[in-house]
Amino acid sequence: MKALVVDDSRVMRMLLAQMLREVGFTDVAQAEHGKAGLSHLSDNPDISLALVDWNMPEMTGIEMVEQVRKNASLNQVKLMMVTTESELSRVEQALTLGADEFVMKPFTKDVITDKLKILGFSL
Repeated sequence: MKALVVDDSRVMRMLLAQMLREVGFTDVAQAEHGKAGLSHLSDNPDISLALVDWNMPEMTGIEMVEQVRKNASLNQVKLMMVTTESELSRVEQALTLGADEFVMKPFTKDVITDKLKILGFSL
């Protein structure tokens, strides 16, 4: 299984990538903002999951989610927002625009694992 972690924090990208490898993702790519993440997804249609932060330069995570869902060739990608945004209106906005799950920072590996199971990943 292939995944992509999109976050402007290098440490957060590394942490999430390690968690994903530990639960069975064999190839985990990283991108530092939504624009780079969208480009990577377009170039790698076999990615099945993207973990996306909300607040990033160049293209925010929510803008990336919106663009992914507008692209029919990317509709198979499961999108999980992993962010410090915690207001109910932000959660609703992300889910309405196409995020499949929402995780608030800080989080644990168990939370990520539970969300992956909800999304249908066999771990």
